[in-house]
Amino acid sequence: LGVKVFHCMNPTTLVTNTVLLISLTAVYGGNVLVFPLDGSHWVNMKVLIEELHSRGHNITVIRPSTNWYIKEKSPHYSCITIPLSGGGIDEKFFSSFVTRLLQIQREGRGFWSRMSLEIEIGKQCYRLHKDLVEMMTMMFEDAELMRSFRTANYDLVLTDPAIGAGVFLAHRLGLPLVFNVRWTVQGESHFAIAPSPLSYVPVPGSLLTDRMTFYERVKNIFFFLFSRIQISFVVDANYIPFVRRYFGPDVHYMSLFQEADIWLMRNDFTFEFPRPTMPNVVYMGGFQCKPSKPLPQDMEDFVQSSGDHGVIIMSLGTLVGQLPEDIAEEIAAAFAQLPQRVVWRHTGKRPTSLGNNTLLVNWLPQNDLLGHPKTRAFVAHGGTNGVQEAIYHGVPIVGLPLVFDQPDNLNRMRAKGVAKIVDIATMNRDIFLETVKAVLYEPSYRENMQKLSRLHRDQPMKPLDRAMFWIEFVMRNKGAAHLRTESYKMSWFTYHSVDVIATLLAMLLLFIVVSILAFRLLWWKVLCSRKVKYE
Repeated sequence: LGVKVFHCMNPTTLVTNTVLLISLTAVYGGNVLVFPLDGSHWVNMKVLIEELHSRGHNITVIRPSTNWYIKEKSPHYSCITIPLSGGGIDEKFFSSFVTRLLQIQREGRGFWSRMSLEIEIGKQCYRLHKDLVEMMTMMFEDAELMRSFRTANYDLVLTDPAIGAGVFLAHRLGLPLVFNVRWTVQGESHFAIAPSPLSYVPVPGSLLTDRMTFYERVKNIFFFLFSRIQISFVVDANYIPFVRRYFGPDVHYMSLFQEADIWLMRNDFTFEFPRPTMPNVVYMGGFQCKPSKPLPQDMEDFVQSSGDHGVIIMSLGTLVGQLPEDIAEEIAAAFAQLPQRVVWRHTGKRPTSLGNNTLLVNWLPQNDLLGHPKTRAFVAHGGTNGVQEAIYHGVPIVGLPLVFDQPDNLNRMRAKGVAKIVDIATMNRDIFLETVKAVLYEPSYRENMQKLSRLHRDQPMKPLDRAMFWIEFVMRNKGAAHLRTESYKMSWFTYHSVDVIATLLAMLLLFIVVSILAFRLLWWKVLCSRKVKYE
C-alpha cells in the first residue's frame, strides 16, 4: 500500500512531505530544568519557558515557597516548590529594600550618601545570598529530592546566574548549563567571562562611557577595586564555604559559573558599548519584544483623543508601583502642563495635582503602548526590559533611575543621544517638565532612537529564535565545551602571563649582568696586557 501511495504522489507533494518528514525527525522534545530568579528577571525567563514549551519541550521550574511572581500552576511548566522558613526573596523584601534605597538617595548625592547606599545594598544582597545558600544546603541534604532530580533525565539546566542556586545544582547533577544572563553574583556578566579592559570598559556603577579621560580611567579602576571588596564581604562569605563543603576545597565558586556552556546575554550592541566577547556568548537583547497588539478599547479611545500631540507612557517597572507622595505630586503637576495625553502606571494615592490629561492605571500593556503610532515618549526607571522595548519601538526615554543597574542603563542611552535623565534627589516639577519637553520637542532624541531601532531589527535571525537554537544545540550535543576557553582554569598570573613576563625580564637582566661582567673582564684583561707590555 505504501508503494502505491508513493507512486501516486506528484513531485510537489513528494518534496513537501519529505521536508515535513525531515522537520519532524529533527524535533527533539527535551527535559529542561529551570532555576529562575523572581521579580523582573522572571518576566523574561517566562518568555523563554513559553517558547520552549511551544516547541515541544518539557519544562520543570524550581521555586522557593516565598516566591513573588512565579506561579505554582501553569500550562507551560510543572513546578517543584522548595519550602523556606526565612523571609526569602518576596514582594515584601523587594518593596522595603527599594523604599529604603530611595530614602537614602533623596538624603543627598554626596560621598557619605553614596556609601550609605552601597552599604544598604550590600546588607540586603548578603541576606539574599545567605537565604539561597540555606535553601541549596537543604536541597543537597534531601536525598529523596536529589534522587528525583537524577532520575528525571533532564537534558540541561537553564538558570539566571544573578543567584548561584541553578549553577550549583547543574554541577551537582552533572548537567549542561545555559545562562539567561545580564548579571552574575559578582556583577555585570561580561566581567566574569570576557576580557574587560578598564581603559574603555566602564565598571557598573561608575556611570562612565567607553570614551574615558585619564581622570575617568582612574575613577573606573577605583570602582573596580571597590566592587571587589564588596564581593569579598557579600558574595564570597556565603558561597566559598558552601562550595568547599559540596565540591571540594580546591574549587572556587566562580569557576563553576565560568564552566557554563552558553551565556544567553539579555543585551546587544545597540544597548551595550562595544567590548570584547567570547565564543559561547550569544546576544539576545530584545528577545522579549514583539510587534504591538491592539489596545483595550477604552485605552485606545484615550490615546486617540490626544490628536496630533500624542501620548506619554510612564511606568517604573515591577518593583516600584508608587513613588513617595511628594514626588508623585511634582510629576503630576508637570504632566498637567503638557498638551499630550499621559498613561501612568501608578498604584499609590491619587495626586491632588493630577491633570485631566493623565490616566492612572494599576497595569498597562507596555509593549503595545510603546508600539502605538501616537506614543511620543517613555518615562521609565531604566530597567533592561523597558529600555529594550523602547529601542525596539523607537521611543525616546525620559529616565528616572531609582536602584540597581538603572542609572547605568540610562547612562548608556544618554550617551547614544536617545534619553535625558532626571535626578530623583533634586527633581521638582519645573526640572521634570523641562526634561520631558526636551525629549518631546528636540527631534534628535526621536531620530537617534529610531536609528537604534533600525539597527536592532536588522538581524539575520530574531533574538528569541537565536536563543532557542542555542538551547536546543546544547540539548542535542550534551553541552558546548568546544566554545569554552580555558581561561577560567588559569590563575591570575598565568592568565596575564605574569610568569612569562617575569621570566623574560629575568633573562634580560641576566643577559645584561653577564654582558657587563664580560665587558669588565675583557677590559680588565686589556688593561693587564697593556701593563705587562709597558713593564
